[in-house]
Amino acid sequence: MHGYAIQPSAGMVKLDAMENPFTLPEALRHELGQRLGEVAINRYPGARIDELRGALARHVGLPEGYELILGNGSDEIITLLTMACDTPGATVLAPVPGFVMYDVSARLQGLQFIGVPLTADFELDEVAMLAAVNQHQPAIVYIAYPNNPTANLFDDAVIEKIIQAAPGLVVIDEAYQPFASRSYLDRLVDPTSRHEHVLIMRTLSKFGLAGVRLGYLLGPKALVDQIDKVRPPYNVSVLNAEAALFALEHHDEFAHQASVLRSERKRLTEALAAMPGVTPYPSEANMVLTRVPDAAVLFDALKRHNVLVKNVSKLHPLLANCLRLTVGTPEENDLMIDALKVSLS
Repeated sequence: MHGYAIQPSAGMVKLDAMENPFTLPEALRHELGQRLGEVAINRYPGARIDELRGALARHVGLPEGYELILGNGSDEIITLLTMACDTPGATVLAPVPGFVMYDVSARLQGLQFIGVPLTADFELDEVAMLAAVNQHQPAIVYIAYPNNPTANLFDDAVIEKIIQAAPGLVVIDEAYQPFASRSYLDRLVDPTSRHEHVLIMRTLSKFGLAGVRLGYLLGPKALVDQIDKVRPPYNVSVLNAEAALFALEHHDEFAHQASVLRSERKRLTEALAAMPGVTPYPSEANMVLTRVPDAAVLFDALKRHNVLVKNVSKLHPLLANCLRLTVGTPEENDLMIDALKVSLS
């Protein structure tokens, strides 16, 4: 194994990590600074964390009988889930290509990771997924909704079949929910379906707070209470909590930013589709997976134009010659589109 690598980005148009490219308006930045200046950083986190949990519950419309816990980003939530399910012979299952931390966290905790390849058009392979669930009886099945790096929403009917077949937890990872056309949360309260073993994981990173590192997990209270047993005390800092509370109080600003990014995603996809030899895939996230004639050559060419994207072509055979392009501001997207046109000519 190797440590998680972060690409140097100084002086670059940074479009490699699915970050929200917008900063807060100056007045809100000033107000946030004042708020953070009043935080009691000499004390351990206390009641303010509970207030944040309540604010998030209201923000998502947490159903009755459901609970919510916080993590230091989704990465810690994934670690907590893996620790809670770390029994002899336990396995973790997810479609691939997908978010690498499902695999990494499982291996670090000593669980076996089972990756089930997607179809050629990046959909869930229903037969293969159900066969793997039946064979391996996984403690956890992760389904990213939308998926990373393919950016698509999987077929709900197939997901339902996997949920009904799964003997353990099914975790629906909605990291990119602000940009998606639907959420799985509505299905959790469907009285006709068996969803008592389904959890939804989200993060405020794509909401616009990647630097704050705050993820959260929601699901039936009896189940979430068990996951909470392995959570370290004081795992969310008072500064992070205050910044998140402030953001939720101004959610309309972040909703506007997400709306701009969805519009820019459409414009970027149309521009990519008009370029020779370039195939952009449909996206429900703030990224566009794009197949190009030569990913390595184009990646280097974009860097020479000071545009940094993610070369995912070596992550899985299905991603051959694919780049993952984060949707940026209109100005950043213009620079990326121009750099792509010049590099492809």
